[in-house]
Amino acid sequence: MSAGSLYERHRAVLPGWVALYYERPLELSHGEGRHVWDVEGNRYLDFFGGILTTMTAHALPEVTKAVAEQAARLVHSSTLYLSRPMVELAERIADLSGIEDPRVFFTTSGTEANDTALLLASAYRGGANQVLAMRNSYHGRSFSTVGLTGNAGWSPTTLSPLQTLYVHGSVRTRGPYAGLPDAEFTAAAVADLEDMLAHTRPAGVAALIAEPVQGVGGFTSGPDGLFAAFREVLAREGIVWISDEVQTGWGRTGDHFWGWQAHGAAGPPDLLTFAKGIGNGMSIGGVVGRAEIMNALDANSISTFGGSPVTMAAGLANLGYLLEHDLQSNARRVGALLRERLEAAARRLAMVREVRGRGLMIGVELVRPGTDEPDARLAALVLERAREAGLLIGKGGGPGAGVLRIAPPLSLTEAEAEEGADLLVGALERAETGWEGGDRP
Repeated sequence: MSAGSLYERHRAVLPGWVALYYERPLELSHGEGRHVWDVEGNRYLDFFGGILTTMTAHALPEVTKAVAEQAARLVHSSTLYLSRPMVELAERIADLSGIEDPRVFFTTSGTEANDTALLLASAYRGGANQVLAMRNSYHGRSFSTVGLTGNAGWSPTTLSPLQTLYVHGSVRTRGPYAGLPDAEFTAAAVADLEDMLAHTRPAGVAALIAEPVQGVGGFTSGPDGLFAAFREVLAREGIVWISDEVQTGWGRTGDHFWGWQAHGAAGPPDLLTFAKGIGNGMSIGGVVGRAEIMNALDANSISTFGGSPVTMAAGLANLGYLLEHDLQSNARRVGALLRERLEAAARRLAMVREVRGRGLMIGVELVRPGTDEPDARLAALVLERAREAGLLIGKGGGPGAGVLRIAPPLSLTEAEAEEGADLLVGALERAETGWEGGDRP
C-alpha cells in the first residue's frame, strides 16, 4: 500500500470527493511568514492561508513556542476539568465579542461551531426546527450544516433535520435586485424576508444564520446595514440572529474586527460563531452568545476535544500577537492597496467581471469573455498559471463557481502585496491570452 506516488496513495485510501487543487497536486513541506515551500523546493507566496486559517503567519514563533510549552505539560483533559488556557481564551473572546453577558463554548471546527449554534437556537426557541439562511451560503460539512447551505455546489443532499428557508440579500451584483441602489436593495430583501415569514409560522423559526461576507460563495455581501434591517424583523418575532464569522472574524475585513459590525445599527448578534484564523492552523472553533441562549440546553453536553489545552494555548498566543501588532489595520491598509492594483488590471481584462471584498478578503469574479457567465474552468486555469508563477490562491463562487479567492495572512507586507498583485495579474493575462488564442481550459 505504500508504493507509488503520494497522489496515487491518496486516491487509493481517501474518498473521491476529497478534492485537490491543481493538475499536479501540491505537497507542502514547510512555511514561514507569508511563504510556503513544496517538497520539490519551490517557494510560493501564500494568498490563501489554508482556507483563511493561517491568520497571522506561517510558523509564527509565538504560537510555536506556546504549543510546545503546553504540549510538554499537558496535551489533553476534556471539558470535564477546569482548564486555565480555555478560561483565559474565553475571557478574551467574550470581551471582544461586543455581546452583553456573553458565554463561550469551544469546538474543534467552524462546522461544529455552527452545529452548536443551531442546537442552542432551537433549544432556546422551544424546539423550533426551521432556519432562515442566505442564498449562496456555506456553513460547513456536517449533516445539519450541509442541509442548510444555500450553494448547490457544496450541498450533496437536501435531507436535513432542519427545514431551511432561503432569503435574498448576500449577492449584491447578481439576482433579481442587482440593479437597485443599496437602500432599495435592502428594502427589497427585507420585504422578501417579511413575506417569507408571513407564509410560515414565525414561532417555528429558530434562527437566521448568515455570513457577513460569504466565503465559499465567492466573497459576496449585501449592502452595509442589511442585517440591521433584518434584525428589526427578527426581533419582533424573537428569532435568533447567528452571525457566522468563521471567515470574517478577527479583523480580516479591515474596517471591523467582526463582520457583523458593518451592520452596527443592529447591535451585536445573539450568537456569533468563529473558527479558522483564531488557531492559526490549530483546530479551534466556537460559539459566543448571550447567556440566556448559551444556557438553553436542558440535557448534558460536553466536548472531548473542544478547548484542548494545546489549541487554547495556540489561540491565546495568536490572538495576542494579532492585537499587539494591530493586524486589523494592516489588513485594511494593505488590502486596499492590493484591491486597487487588481481593480486597475480588471479594467483591461475582458474575463474579469468584478473585483470585490473587504480588507484581505478579496474576490475576483471571472466570466467567459464576451458573456456574463461565471466560468469555473477559467478560474481553474488561472489557479494553475498563478501556481506556476509562485502564487497560491483559492477559488469558489455560486452557480458557475468562477471566483478567485484571495486571503493572505494578515501580516502581509506592502511589498508582498505588490508582488502578489504582479503575479496574479500576470496569471490572468496569460489565461486570457490563451483563451483568445484558442487554448480553452
